[in-house]
Amino acid sequence: MKEKMRIHGGARLEGEVMVSGGKNAAVAIIPATLLGDSPSVIENVPDINDVHIIIEMLKYLGAQVEFKDNVMTIDPRTADKFDPPYELASRMRASYYFAPVLLGVFRRCSVPLPGGCDIGPRPIDQTLKGMRTLGAHVDTPGGVIMASADELVGGDIFLEMPSVGATVNCMLTAVSASGTTCIHNAAKEPHIVDLANFLSSMGAVVKGAGTDVIRIRGGRHLHGTNYTVVPDQIETGTLMIAAAATGGDVIITGTIPTHMEALSAKLLEMGVHVTSEDDIIRVRSNRNFRSVNVKTQGYPGFPTDLQQPLAALLTVANGTSIVTETVFESRFRYLDELRKMGASSRVIETTAIITGVDRLVGARVNATDLRAGAALVIAALMAEGVTEISGVEYIMRGYERFDEKLRSLGAHIERVREGSPVPVGGFLPNI
Repeated sequence: MKEKMRIHGGARLEGEVMVSGGKNAAVAIIPATLLGDSPSVIENVPDINDVHIIIEMLKYLGAQVEFKDNVMTIDPRTADKFDPPYELASRMRASYYFAPVLLGVFRRCSVPLPGGCDIGPRPIDQTLKGMRTLGAHVDTPGGVIMASADELVGGDIFLEMPSVGATVNCMLTAVSASGTTCIHNAAKEPHIVDLANFLSSMGAVVKGAGTDVIRIRGGRHLHGTNYTVVPDQIETGTLMIAAAATGGDVIITGTIPTHMEALSAKLLEMGVHVTSEDDIIRVRSNRNFRSVNVKTQGYPGFPTDLQQPLAALLTVANGTSIVTETVFESRFRYLDELRKMGASSRVIETTAIITGVDRLVGARVNATDLRAGAALVIAALMAEGVTEISGVEYIMRGYERFDEKLRSLGAHIERVREGSPVPVGGFLPNI
């Protein structure tokens, strides 16, 4: 049965919380373990729904998988299938990372087009272009990536835009291609660098990750490895925003502060106190926020995955903020839900104009995607009274024990089954 979140707003977040491993890194690294000839042990893997879907896909393909206490062991030696089913692939975007991996292992693959959150068109043409450039025959009949190659050979891949998904898939194809591949206009996100480091630990030669051009000398023998996933950049940012939204004082540990510089700069501009040292970020605020303008960009710019959580904070900032979304064109639908809580906003094409209000009020709202769900949680933490959030399954796709972490900081939050009564806008008893 589906669940919902009930949040009684107004509680100040205070204390210390540790960030989980990166979702976006893990969902690229785990399929890549199939390229090795021996088992891999991956640590700091977030215990989230997307990871469990990948485990199901690995087991379907014949691999042996164990997952406990955020440590995953994958033995790829028994994998004998190259065609994960639609029922699994359609449940997450990262399912298409299996296509170049299976192509490398079996020289053919049959992978349904990816699913995941509906936040606008996310074409895979750059992924297909990269695979074809390296020698694969690729088609997509009936919504399935069908690819085959007698031999993959390195070459120059020119991406039309620095797409994270296309960069990952080109990297995963290139490690199986003989010779050198250069990926031009590559994405620079931290999880791209983490995937490169993982592939290098397997024996691949990957240079330039984190820059515009990634060079890979492929066709080398790859082996299993032990690796620790990078901290989750987006979870870190979401917790930072939640701390600020509640006038809190929160210490976030296990972070990489340099990954958070774009968000930290915006929070400082809003009047939030942000300090960092080693792997720790501390966020303090008095809830007197200044309005700011935000434009999403590829790393190291402001990440699209933090646009929605930050916009929730902007709904109570003094003045008018302008948020421009350059990555996913349908990423403003959550504003309809925030308006139910009293927020004031309007959307003109790819720009949202948000005018701060004095307060938000609890309401029944619905998460339309993963980061929209996080935005609604932040709004609910600020709001007067009780907010009930449906669509919790989206939130659990990408945040490990999100409700537990917030509760440990003092939030009044619980997960309950759909259909349980709640005095929305009123007071939540027995919390």
